[in-house]
Amino acid sequence: MTQLATLVCVIGILGLFLLNRDPKAKTSKALWIPLIWLLIAGSRNVGEWLQPAGPTDGSDPYLEGNPIDRNILAGLVVLGIIVLIRRRHKVVKILSANWPIILFFVYCLVSIFWSDYPYVGFKRWIRFSGDVVMVLVILSDRDWLAARKKILAWPAFVLLPLSILFIRYYPQLGRSFGQWDYAVFWTGVSSTKNGLGMISMVFGLASASRFLDAFRERQDTNRMRVLIAHGTILAMAIYLIEMAHSATSLACFMLGSIVLVLTSVRPLARFPGFVHILVWGLLFISFSSLFLNIGSGFVEDLGRNSTLTGRTEVWSRVLTLVKNPVLGTGFESFWIGPRLAYMRSLDPGLNQAHNGYLEIYLNLGFVGVTLFAIVILTGYRNIISAFHRDANTARLRLMYFVPAISFNFTEAGFKMMSPIWILFLLSTIALPAVASEESPVARPAPLLRDRKTPVPKSRAKDALVVGIHKRTI
Repeated sequence: MTQLATLVCVIGILGLFLLNRDPKAKTSKALWIPLIWLLIAGSRNVGEWLQPAGPTDGSDPYLEGNPIDRNILAGLVVLGIIVLIRRRHKVVKILSANWPIILFFVYCLVSIFWSDYPYVGFKRWIRFSGDVVMVLVILSDRDWLAARKKILAWPAFVLLPLSILFIRYYPQLGRSFGQWDYAVFWTGVSSTKNGLGMISMVFGLASASRFLDAFRERQDTNRMRVLIAHGTILAMAIYLIEMAHSATSLACFMLGSIVLVLTSVRPLARFPGFVHILVWGLLFISFSSLFLNIGSGFVEDLGRNSTLTGRTEVWSRVLTLVKNPVLGTGFESFWIGPRLAYMRSLDPGLNQAHNGYLEIYLNLGFVGVTLFAIVILTGYRNIISAFHRDANTARLRLMYFVPAISFNFTEAGFKMMSPIWILFLLSTIALPAVASEESPVARPAPLLRDRKTPVPKSRAKDALVVGIHKRTI
């Protein structure tokens, strides 16, 4: 039965790829580099797959690392950099338009100098920078719109079906057990139940967006194939989120779905004021339910208590270990050495603060938090301004922005090789007009009108000559 289920799963995965194919898409082969990166980020390190039981020689994996993972990931980063060098003209334009992200990453690098473990911090910074490299490979693609769609669809076609297969037929790979009560948790291709919930939420939202777009585009010849492929992934994502019992992922999936649906209503979404109220209203509801005891019943309905499943105690404990609140302990250096040993004496499985903003504070101090706040605000501005150029893409970016901000209220998702962090970068990075116009894909009409930009006379004249009326954004 196990062999038959595996065969059906493999055939199903191939079928999803065939249903989703788009002959008109002209993406480059370099897209395989971020695809492999995202497959690893969304599941487990290669070393974990090869050695599921972990190291047995007594070494600390947080200090030593795994040479297999190090070599594979370093190779992917090098390949990505080679691609970016070949596209340097476009990449320079993108980087120059996103100075807050560059500044934040530079500060992360500088903070290594006051870390207790600078070599470990530097290796982790390389991985952290690899996320940016992969995002730039996607955005600098010759057809970056199609590249964005593929990079959100392809990992889902592999990770979610395999998760169900592992849970049902390979429990040694797809399940884990509680340390005290031996309760069974569904992990799928991930190493934790929350990790499974995160990838199901991230890719489930992407499929929900594609499903909704295909449902509305009744003249599209590929409509039925897209509906079947992404409807299947959407159903799998909802099923896995529910069975993983990940309250954070479920809540964020609901937030992203609300943003997707409401911004798809043109009479509402064409007004910037409505978009602002929608975004900050949802974030306020999420924040107040968790921290202000306003709407706490909703939190309890999701399976959380007033301590957020012990998170408040973790937060109070880690704050007492901060020695330099201005600069922090150094990039990715808090959960190493004596601090990790102390926290694990309270909870043997603890390796994060379960709050992305607190995690930044622990490692980078108030300076890091301030710089990252600038990244969030400028990223939000980039998304809103994108509504003037491409409504569908901006809607997708906003759909990930809101869950990413909310997700980090109770999980540390702004970390190296975290899918929610990679999607946050992909959503908030600004594309200069020159770089975005190089995509050969025709753009839909803008959602928010910009009446201040005049139509160049040369382009208007060319349009009249060929009898085509164009809207210039």
